[in-house]
Amino acid sequence: MTSGPQAAQTHLSPPQRHALGLLWQVLPEARLVGGVVRDLMMGRSVADVDLATPEPPEQVLAALKQAGIKAIPTGLAHGTVTAVIESAPYEITTLRRDVETDGRHAVVVWTADWREDAARRDFTMNAMSRGRDGVLHDYFGGQQDLAQGLVRFVGNAATRITEDALRILRFFRFQARYGRGQPDAEAIEAITAQAGLLRGLSVERIWSELKRLLTGPAVPETLSLMEQTGVLAVLFPNGVTEARLTRMVVAGAPADAVLRLAGLAPEDKGDLARRLKLSKAEAAFLKGVSRSPVPQPHMTDADLRRLLALEPPEVLLGRTWLEQADRAEGVHVASAKAAEKNASSTDWLALRTRLSAMTPPVFPLAGRDVLAAGHPPGPQVGAVLEQVRAWWLAEGCTAPAEACLAFLKKVLKSQS
Repeated sequence: MTSGPQAAQTHLSPPQRHALGLLWQVLPEARLVGGVVRDLMMGRSVADVDLATPEPPEQVLAALKQAGIKAIPTGLAHGTVTAVIESAPYEITTLRRDVETDGRHAVVVWTADWREDAARRDFTMNAMSRGRDGVLHDYFGGQQDLAQGLVRFVGNAATRITEDALRILRFFRFQARYGRGQPDAEAIEAITAQAGLLRGLSVERIWSELKRLLTGPAVPETLSLMEQTGVLAVLFPNGVTEARLTRMVVAGAPADAVLRLAGLAPEDKGDLARRLKLSKAEAAFLKGVSRSPVPQPHMTDADLRRLLALEPPEVLLGRTWLEQADRAEGVHVASAKAAEKNASSTDWLALRTRLSAMTPPVFPLAGRDVLAAGHPPGPQVGAVLEQVRAWWLAEGCTAPAEACLAFLKKVLKSQS
């Protein structure tokens, strides 16, 4: 990305360029900061456009409103105002200096010193800024580190980690995405010595960062480095199955954070979901993919329809990835057929293709049909309905409503 009045806007989308032009009219001293600078320098598309400015947040808020730009005081205590232009958010944060940190939160005061603000950021490649004139401001060698693929903490690595232990996980995420070659020795030494600080973080913050790490690039290599530094032992005191997850990744399993978590952590999934405070949907998926029965390549379409009638497709597909990884290591029940044990990657792919093409069958009757057929109201209605449903499942989930009603009548007749 070259210098020049409009250079900072190169590679941004047209809406982003338009919004940035409006914001710079209101706040001409503002600069692009953080990820947007890093990604533009690498020619990558930009998801979020963040800016910093020396003006206090209240002044930023007033200036935006006066210009007719929707402004939301999203984090005034930390100096952040969000401008909303054409439904897209643009965070604008006042330059800050830390006056107190405890490893989780920081007390800040405003400053007009750009270098002072850059000094509180985590990595050199995140500490760069670029102004309206296109000039790059790089106080700590971030441009060179980015070019070399070196993820390096700003200043002293141990100090940066002490300020916020979550930077340990951020280091691994950035190393996976931007790092090349051997990781920074000072960073690894500091992380190894201070991995225990992660225990002081909220599990919500840990899971938020872990999700991004598990869905990012180079997951096996990253987890190996996390294991070497003792980080995995802190996050998963009950142990991990790195090799299992690696086999899943190599086989082409989707980059789903919860599925990969299921492959990585062998502990009871209910306990794991509670410990990491997963959402209800995440917890249900984690426990679902870890249960049986598991779709197998040798199964007939009727077998698969029966499973689809009981579980969501995404859960069944998830089970196949975990099972394939286990089979690759030879981990399976002793009574499995030899043909099942030797299922190839092609067999598993064919199975998932079949599953994905199927429409989950829906049992066509409900309790009202039992009542309409003459059964009196009461708890036995459910038992009768379940008996018909068991027959429908045994028949391969293809019997239409009329056939199910006919079987229902047989059941009622047998009970009379």
